[in-house]
Amino acid sequence: MLPTTTSATVSATQHVCVSCTGDCDKKPDGGNASLLSNLNNDDFSNCFNRSPFKIGHQLSQHDLFSLSSLIELSKEMPADSVEYNAGDLPVTQNPDETPQNGLSITDTIERIEKCDSWMVLKNIEQNPQYNELLETCLAEVKPFAELVSEGMTHKQGFIFISSPGSMTPFHVDPENNFLLQIRGTKEVWMFGQDDRVVLSEEQIEDFFSGAHRNLEFKESYRERGQKFDLLPGEGLHFPVVAPHYVQNGPEVSISFSITFQTQDSAERQSLHRFNRQMRKLGLSPSNVGENLAADARKKTLLSVMRSAKRIVKRSH
Repeated sequence: MLPTTTSATVSATQHVCVSCTGDCDKKPDGGNASLLSNLNNDDFSNCFNRSPFKIGHQLSQHDLFSLSSLIELSKEMPADSVEYNAGDLPVTQNPDETPQNGLSITDTIERIEKCDSWMVLKNIEQNPQYNELLETCLAEVKPFAELVSEGMTHKQGFIFISSPGSMTPFHVDPENNFLLQIRGTKEVWMFGQDDRVVLSEEQIEDFFSGAHRNLEFKESYRERGQKFDLLPGEGLHFPVVAPHYVQNGPEVSISFSITFQTQDSAERQSLHRFNRQMRKLGLSPSNVGENLAADARKKTLLSVMRSAKRIVKRSH
């Protein structure tokens, strides 16, 4: 359901979700959700991968999100699956100058209440127990997401563990994301994925071609965004590349992101990368979504190029 926005106005160009007026806990097939709630056809049909909307969940007391469980998980995660740093950051943060906290992974979690830190455990699906939890949650999302776009691929889970008051700087993400608040509170400022004042087409192309996720935030953007307050038991949908930043409340925060790609989101990524290559050749391609006929031609060309590449690879 669309939460009440505060301290911000919604841009006229930004899609606004409708509120649920029916049985929010019902799946399209008439079954009942078990871990997630407030999933409904209207929100997904009108808003999925276009605008943020809230859902509910029953994970706040789950054993896998206790600090002791997360410490054990962090010990078995590969080094490149753990990212952590000081949490006292500005909204705009140069990724090359992000300060570290001087602690180990385990010490960071054990001292999270006092050490002013931010941490994410990436790709928790590498662990069988957490993978089962991720799969169960996404199985409940899938029939709703498929009302909009076929397929659910690249399923990934991320757990964020943050000190009171810590900041996740202004950035974009490449996936369809539902952020489930487990412990503590968050204030999320989110902006439209199609608002080219906040996020240019070239920035999206650069991001999908390898640029860092962090962006520069300008205070003039604020009136174009929405603020969402997340409590334990609530979740928020983040459309692909919807710019946002997150400010933790006065307590330790634990959040669980369940993410995936659809056929539509994967195709849009390919189109953005294709446009970037065209610009490097001095061409001026139409923006993704601006000209559906042009997008269709690009998709056809990309398909031909991939087929040719596979043929060449097999011949060698």
